Amino acid sequence: MRFLHRFGAFLLSCAALGGPAVGQPYPNKSLRIITPFSTGSGPDSVLRLLGEKMAKDLGQSVVIDNRPGASGFIALEAAKRAAPDGYTLVQMDDTHMALLPHLYKKIPYDVARDFEPVGTLFRTYFFVVVPANSTWNNMTDLVAAAKAKPGELTYGSWFIGSPGHVGAVLLESATGIRMTHVPFKETPQVYQSVASGDVAWAFGTAGSAGPLYRAGKVKFLAVAAPQRLPGYTDVPTVAEAGGPANFEVRAWVALQAPRGTPAAAVTRINESLAKALADPDVREKLSVFAFEPYASSPAAITKAIEADSKKYAEVVKNAKISID
Repeated sequence: MRFLHRFGAFLLSCAALGGPAVGQPYPNKSLRIITPFSTGSGPDSVLRLLGEKMAKDLGQSVVIDNRPGASGFIALEAAKRAAPDGYTLVQMDDTHMALLPHLYKKIPYDVARDFEPVGTLFRTYFFVVVPANSTWNNMTDLVAAAKAKPGELTYGSWFIGSPGHVGAVLLESATGIRMTHVPFKETPQVYQSVASGDVAWAFGTAGSAGPLYRAGKVKFLAVAAPQRLPGYTDVPTVAEAGGPANFEVRAWVALQAPRGTPAAAVTRINESLAKALADPDVREKLSVFAFEPYASSPAAITKAIEADSKKYAEVVKNAKISID
């Protein structure tokens, strides 16, 4: 009994001095979200926007930690090793979650084993981006140029195995052309190189390639989507522009946490994220990027990863893509 009295007095003294308290509600300190995307890219811009809204809802600051490079492995390894306490999250797209495990013979993480799904952010489709002064006006022109010089036409992407890379591989397969892939370390470099003519073209979202598009330094030949996108209705689909029918290149982005993160923390973040995505200001700004707000449960994320994993496994097998 004397011990219990002394322990109770200790807890009271901790609270009085501002020390650690039992039962302190989550979150009680700032959150960190690690992202493999570079500052200024579409996923980064959306994450910062949502982070601001979530910080107000959670009552704690949300710090964005950009760690681009190495196909996202740098960021994902850092997140995997973080304490599973609900204060470190990581941004991933479907490439990291469902495609790269089929492309690489060995990767430094296992999505199912190392991470807990938290919530989704958005879905998006990709435009075919070329220099503003390009003589190409449609997909027919691009395919014809590639056929005229097999293997010489270059296209850029933000890493090997990215949606931009795999999308181009699918275009090669669908049209019988051969091109050369030029991978970059950071997303903005891709479109700067397209604008300058260092690479002939690239797949890009309205978020990542949009700033140069609005500045008149690049143009969009087509969008790899089932239909034209709101806000970009003057840009035809790939099929409408003379490319293969039913051709799509898209991505979806989510937050995950280190495996073992408390369920209560995952639920709280998911709720805060859904609230931020429902904010009219957020929805309006995402529409500028042609991003579709996309809120879902952790269980739905797991099912989506499984479905995409099966799809990408078939794509990689048919295209005979393999990375050491």
